[in-house]
Amino acid sequence: MTEIATSPGARRALTIFFSSLVLFLYVPIVVLAVFSFNDGDVSFPLAGFTLDWYRRFFSNPKILQSLERSAIVAAISSVIAVGLGVTASFALLRRRFFGKSAVSALLFSPLVVPYLVFGISLLVIFTAVDKFLAASTGSYIGLGLHAVVIGHVVVSLPYTVLTIMPLLERLSVDLEEAAKDLGADPWQSFRRVTLPLLMPAIVSAFMIAFTLSFDEYAIASFLAGETPTWPVYLFAQLRVPSQLPQLLAVSSVVLVASLGVVLAAEIGRRLAERRYGDDLRPAP
Repeated sequence: MTEIATSPGARRALTIFFSSLVLFLYVPIVVLAVFSFNDGDVSFPLAGFTLDWYRRFFSNPKILQSLERSAIVAAISSVIAVGLGVTASFALLRRRFFGKSAVSALLFSPLVVPYLVFGISLLVIFTAVDKFLAASTGSYIGLGLHAVVIGHVVVSLPYTVLTIMPLLERLSVDLEEAAKDLGADPWQSFRRVTLPLLMPAIVSAFMIAFTLSFDEYAIASFLAGETPTWPVYLFAQLRVPSQLPQLLAVSSVVLVASLGVVLAAEIGRRLAERRYGDDLRPAP
């Protein structure tokens, strides 16, 4: 079986499959980016080159506001999710407590529950809480960006834990013990020893959570209320054909910015691993 898997025919088949997958994933994106420079509708043949759609996008306050909302929600929810992810990772790997398996299953349940179900559930919860508060105190929480942040923290948390736990598992506990022997308290040991070693995973977890939150539509569509995020605004504007070239221009800018951030994060992660690599022990 091993010889078949490593045979020249298998390698050619794998190369063809991988190339087809890359074309399937990225050719449509390239085509859409090309149309963002087209001086006409989104159709062939191309009418000519123009930057007018980009000028309109940068002067459209509704688009800019929706992008700003998405960035704010993604940043806040990612910071919270990463903080909770670090705490949960330490609890699952370094602590023993009753019901650990149940807590782990509950923590990772958002990976298998559809986002549509989460959105509806959170909408029902916020509505019920608002009715209770209105009847008892005359106040209410309401829908908006704060509700979207809560929903995105819930669905981002499992990804941050799964990103941080493998590196934390490789960290030798002896490093923390050595810091304590030298007089460091638990907080100083974490801040000066463990946190720098975990930084590559923390940066990766933040980027995953940020990207997930920025592009998420199902939960935001139920909880955003009158403050739509970028995916909600984009879906609503797709019904207007005249707005499509401008939306393609926005999407192209978002794509390039995302690639730049991911590339910078990957470079930073590799530099950090190269710097702290000697302090990591091989995974058992």
